[in-house]
Amino acid sequence: MSCKGKLCIPAAQTCRVISAVRTVFEAANGMRRDWPILTVDPKITSRYHPRAFPSRFSRLLRPTRPFSALLYSLTLATVMFASAGHTAEPHPAKEWVDRSAAQVRTDPTESARAAGVALDLLAVHPNADLEIEARTLLCDHLSERDEAAAKAEVARARALLPQAKREGLESGVLTCEGTIAETAGDNGAARDYYDRAVAVATKANDTKSLAGALYARGYLLGVQGEFAIGLGDLKRAQALYDAAGLNDYSLTTLNSIAILYNRMGDYEQARHIYERAVRAQEAAGMTRELGVTLHNLGRAHENLSEWEAARAAFSRSYELSRELKYPRGEAYAVRGLAAIANATGDPNDALSLLERAAELQKQTPDARLYAQIQLARGAALHQTNRPNDAASALREALQVFQTTESMIELRATYAALASVEAELGNWREAYKYRSLAQETSERMLRNQLDQRFTSLKVEFDTAAKEKENELLLRENEANQNALEQERRASRLLAIVIGLTVILAGLLGVLAIHQWRTTRRMHTLAMTDELTGVPNRRAVLSKLEPVLVGGGPCALLIVDIDHFKSINDQHGHAEGDEALKLVARQLRAFAAEPAFIGRLGGEEFVIVLPGADLERAMRDADQLRESVMTIDSRRWLKDRRITVSIGVTTSKAHGDTLSTMLQRADAALYEAKRSGRNCVKAQLAPSENSSSSQDANGWAYAAGTNSEAAS
Repeated sequence: MSCKGKLCIPAAQTCRVISAVRTVFEAANGMRRDWPILTVDPKITSRYHPRAFPSRFSRLLRPTRPFSALLYSLTLATVMFASAGHTAEPHPAKEWVDRSAAQVRTDPTESARAAGVALDLLAVHPNADLEIEARTLLCDHLSERDEAAAKAEVARARALLPQAKREGLESGVLTCEGTIAETAGDNGAARDYYDRAVAVATKANDTKSLAGALYARGYLLGVQGEFAIGLGDLKRAQALYDAAGLNDYSLTTLNSIAILYNRMGDYEQARHIYERAVRAQEAAGMTRELGVTLHNLGRAHENLSEWEAARAAFSRSYELSRELKYPRGEAYAVRGLAAIANATGDPNDALSLLERAAELQKQTPDARLYAQIQLARGAALHQTNRPNDAASALREALQVFQTTESMIELRATYAALASVEAELGNWREAYKYRSLAQETSERMLRNQLDQRFTSLKVEFDTAAKEKENELLLRENEANQNALEQERRASRLLAIVIGLTVILAGLLGVLAIHQWRTTRRMHTLAMTDELTGVPNRRAVLSKLEPVLVGGGPCALLIVDIDHFKSINDQHGHAEGDEALKLVARQLRAFAAEPAFIGRLGGEEFVIVLPGADLERAMRDADQLRESVMTIDSRRWLKDRRITVSIGVTTSKAHGDTLSTMLQRADAALYEAKRSGRNCVKAQLAPSENSSSSQDANGWAYAAGTNSEAAS
């Protein structure tokens, strides 16, 4: 800024000066309505706030009398001279960006207006970081209203990223791109955007951006039925929000955790969390989030067949959405009311409500909302004996749910189509859809079992003292119930004796059934679902007795090289196929008494009981070469699938699972650093053998080529 021979005021000061002058004249106009000092040109309008446009100030404010013009000039000069001596203040757009962020969960329209005001201020005095934040907030608002406008804001924000000082802002842009894709029904692309957003925020150590990306990804994973990972993401997001003091965001995350519980089938727990969230959101004045939570509470009541409670929740959600002029929220609430009409035997009322919901849905690009409306419409048409129309509506819903991988809605749509096709006499189609519904149900059950049997069920704490009080009350109630049961047991003792023989027989049948169920569940819990090999828990539990026995054994950790490139270029489905091929090759190699397991991701472990280092290195190198024989031309044009292998052997005494895994893992990382497609080993520091060992603890078996050319 050049200030030679002139009064020089920073841009931030200028904006505040102009705003102050305008305030003076607005106050004067309010006090003397019969003598207007200033008028606002009616031809100049803004969709945001006129007070925030200093660049247009001379056009917006027009003195109407000579005396008014003189007073205007004197006031402006006085304020400018008074401001000239002040030090530079924060950028004037910062206040509006913060205001926009604060209003997101209370009044979306006000949030968008504040973001627009910030952008007009930034046009006068640019700041790349603040403009990216403002455009990201606008993108979030527009993503559920105008897809093209949302994409335009993302493009403008992305163009500013090279100028940004805060690296984590890219995570917010990626999250918004994911939200646009998710709303449009492309959950695969949304998942990719969210994964990248988490990686960028983690690398930049940007806590707020990381929490936002984890929140978005966790919700999407819940929709796709990956409850364990989704709940893990939401737990991390809530912890980050709590640590940052962002209580409103934490409360919204709690609501999403309840949504996952609802999708898992734990409707009672979901309802309990929703009711608590409603009370907190009412107290905090979070109007927009309150409307969303009431809709989710209605869904929980709907799943519990509590029709009147569901109707009350949906109706209140609808009223709040109407007050906020939020058509997407209105459409979801009306769909809920239609679902109740279907369930209570009033399909004609349901069809009328769904017509209203469809009109509202046209104002938002939400593909899942459209599909949910079609699902409810198909159910209503089926009840009114219009099976052909019902089948058409259900197929439209199915197309969207298959794209978004919405497991619960997929199951419901398959089941509804099976009933409709059966009524039409299309038995083959009916059988196909019934089988798909059963397959989807079993897949959801496996996800829930994985959640429970791998101890990944998320624990979250939102009100510790309240929970402690609840636990004390429940314990007291349980003690009272126990005393009452003892009194009743004394009175019924004679009857119990008479029924002992029958009860014993029943218990025997139940025990056999429980034994069979436990075996099936144990198999599920100990087997990797994708590759069919034992999972981490199974292989490590089998290794532990070998170590306790004291006999020699070798441990190999196998990692597929550059596996992420297959996922990125060909998608996760093709990546899964590659994993299965490698697992098949490893399983063929690990003949008895050797055994294999999947540690996670693209890592496998192989245990060779009775093997010394020389044999282990030789076998590992043979395994590496056998993997290279896999036909990988469908994924890799210029190279083959290769693996890096880390090797270690057990000590004679005192070795543990943890120490062996640490040594093998360290050897694997050395193999990666050495160019991949090779075998490295590390022995215990105190171990003496015929192998050589360097200063860093890396061991190489005599006579064995431990590293192959890449």
